[in-house]
Amino acid sequence: MISLGYAGEATKKTWNQFRGPDGSGVMEESKPPVMIQPGDLAWKAALPAGLSSPVIAGDRIFLTAFDEGRLFTIALDRRNGQELWRRTAPEKPLQKVHKANTPASPSALVDKEKVYVYFGSYGLLAYQHDGTEVWKKPLQTSKSLYGASTSPIAYKDLLILVTDDDANLENSRVSRSRVLAFSRANGKLVWETARPFLRSGWSTPTIWRHKDADELVVLGHGRVVGYNPLTGQEKWFAKGFSRETIAIPVQGRDKIYISSAQLGGVSDAEIDPKPFWDSMLKFDKNKDGKVGRDEITENFTWPLRPELPLGHPGWGIPLPSDPARRRERQQGIFGWADKNRDNLWTEQELSAHITNRPGRPILMAITPGGRGELGKEHIAWELNRSVPEIPSPLFYRDRIYMVRNGGTLAAVDPETGKLSYRGRLGGTGQ
Repeated sequence: MISLGYAGEATKKTWNQFRGPDGSGVMEESKPPVMIQPGDLAWKAALPAGLSSPVIAGDRIFLTAFDEGRLFTIALDRRNGQELWRRTAPEKPLQKVHKANTPASPSALVDKEKVYVYFGSYGLLAYQHDGTEVWKKPLQTSKSLYGASTSPIAYKDLLILVTDDDANLENSRVSRSRVLAFSRANGKLVWETARPFLRSGWSTPTIWRHKDADELVVLGHGRVVGYNPLTGQEKWFAKGFSRETIAIPVQGRDKIYISSAQLGGVSDAEIDPKPFWDSMLKFDKNKDGKVGRDEITENFTWPLRPELPLGHPGWGIPLPSDPARRRERQQGIFGWADKNRDNLWTEQELSAHITNRPGRPILMAITPGGRGELGKEHIAWELNRSVPEIPSPLFYRDRIYMVRNGGTLAAVDPETGKLSYRGRLGGTGQ
């Protein structure tokens, strides 16, 4: 990881969490360069690997990192990039993560006195800004396909964390998923709410500050849920979201906007299956226009993002590293589209399986005041086009912006949900 500083107008305002204040991604007072030119670079610092976003308080930058099985919290001087301190988390077995992820993906949370970090492999740690440990809270490691990425947030004197989990409670068929609130002063648990029917997710929650109340909004497996942030009591929920949810909800115009792509990163409700089939033809060794079970190779899996090169960690469904389990998984995947059991995939079979998959890409707008399962009176609108898989929406100056894979920018009217602009940027990727 390389941390970069730019020479420009500084602000003393705190960028306190993942995506800044309330997870909005917006700070009006800050004016970073639109494009970073060589003359804008003030400093750079080499750091261990990690996918957390830096957070800022005053002249200090805080982030997490990972190296040789150890998990670090690191503080840098914002003015020159000098490392001020580095603290190592207590050793515990590392959570299994996808090869595109790292064990240091959740971003830190910072306030005027302390910085708080969450590692899926350990739990929570709190330090003073000078690196003095204040408290630590080991937590059960969640089972997750990709590994932890949700970040802690603050509400009043609480730290709130979502630990959605694919593992079940002991002797049960319901999951260990929970949302937890801790005292920021001492790390003691204040409240805990079970999420028994939700599995692993990767979205960071947000506090929705609307005309009626403050609500904790958590996007997860297939649904978004609103809670009382002081007690953890569930107030409302809405369905229709993907099995895999990543984006953080954003707010504006007294509404909350929640998004998730269809499973596999599909951004539009109308799917073109041809790119998926074209990517699978790389396995067609005998060039007969079909993919046979006997043509399965080490990289064979179900395609999710065919625009990526074969072998890229995001190209298809992740596979086990153990060779025997990997082959077993591949054989199961092959059966998904081989409906007539002739040990061949045809373009027609793959296309039918792709176009008939459950769920839909969705950007949903919710209005305040709902209770229980929300209906049309509190779901203002939904959009099923241009919805990104990983990036979160941005509400800025009365527009919602989304950038999806392939470098497509969409602008949405927050009142109607209508696309006001859709076009390509000069780049690709998430």
